Amino acid sequence: MAGAGLTRDAPMSPEKTTTATCKPARVSLPIADLLADIADDLAQAARIFRTELRSDNPYVAELSSYVENFRGKQIRPALVLLSAQACGGIRPAHHVLAAVVEMVHIATLVHDDVLDEADLRRRTSTVSRRWGNESAVLLGDLLFSHAFRLCSSLDSQFASQEIGRTAVALCGGELRQVGTAGRLDLCEDEYFAIITGKTASLIGTCCLLGAHYAGADSHITRRLAAFGQSLGTAFQITDDLLDLVGDEGVVGKSLGRDVDKGKLTLPLIHALRSAEPGRRAELLALLRSDTPDRHRAITRILLQTESIAYAQQAAGRLVREAVAMLDDLPETPARATLCAMAQFVIARQR
Repeated sequence: MAGAGLTRDAPMSPEKTTTATCKPARVSLPIADLLADIADDLAQAARIFRTELRSDNPYVAELSSYVENFRGKQIRPALVLLSAQACGGIRPAHHVLAAVVEMVHIATLVHDDVLDEADLRRRTSTVSRRWGNESAVLLGDLLFSHAFRLCSSLDSQFASQEIGRTAVALCGGELRQVGTAGRLDLCEDEYFAIITGKTASLIGTCCLLGAHYAGADSHITRRLAAFGQSLGTAFQITDDLLDLVGDEGVVGKSLGRDVDKGKLTLPLIHALRSAEPGRRAELLALLRSDTPDRHRAITRILLQTESIAYAQQAAGRLVREAVAMLDDLPETPARATLCAMAQFVIARQR
């Protein structure tokens, strides 16, 4: 996607790539270039995605076609394919699985926009904004259903079991977040439990499925799953930061929704814990108010308490933990790209 970039020092040599080279730096690399080696595989997964969602019902066909706008950077299908490539090679099942995880992801986006009452997604109107909540909820359900149907087309039921487990974790994480909305005493452990369920679980499953269906042994499969879990957690922290301090024109979706819905994220949890009493009282008052300029005032406090930097550092630590999980993989271009993807997650601006 134009404008979505990664920074690093220099092109990585497959023969010399180690975890030490996987660090942010100075050269911009668009995500499309980063994924160039699997572009044909991503295209095959996209064809499966579109074919699966075809419908003779004009209304369903219109909605199904519209979600193509939400496919974005395709990080999740890319992780399925790159994990496969790093563990032995991409097989036909991986194209199906890449379509499956993208369906599950987009289903959660459609449902999230209902929960958040969001107007924008990928610089276009959300399904709920354009067609209403009823259609959005049912479309999300339809996407989940197609994902499970596709899983059942594979010879092994492993994918169905893992996607089912992941769907439970996704919904559990979202329910936990809804259940804690408005709680200004939310602690970090609770926050991490929420984002592990609602975001990291799917990204971990992407890497697990890629490795498993490439024939990797249980040790490597577990390492790839752990890579995805840590990466997914860092991804959500970055997403939460963008919701607070991002540029809506760059991010391409409605921002400030977490504060509006009473959802505490890591920077706010840190500020409430570390701020001196007067500043903490000011932040609590802002979180309980609905004044038009409160987002700017909240951001000011988060900067004063170094809470933005605290969350950025947490995401950086998680990325380093993720990259360390790749140490047992052969030094291949796919492993180098997985390292680069890890850096992209925290360098992105949308």
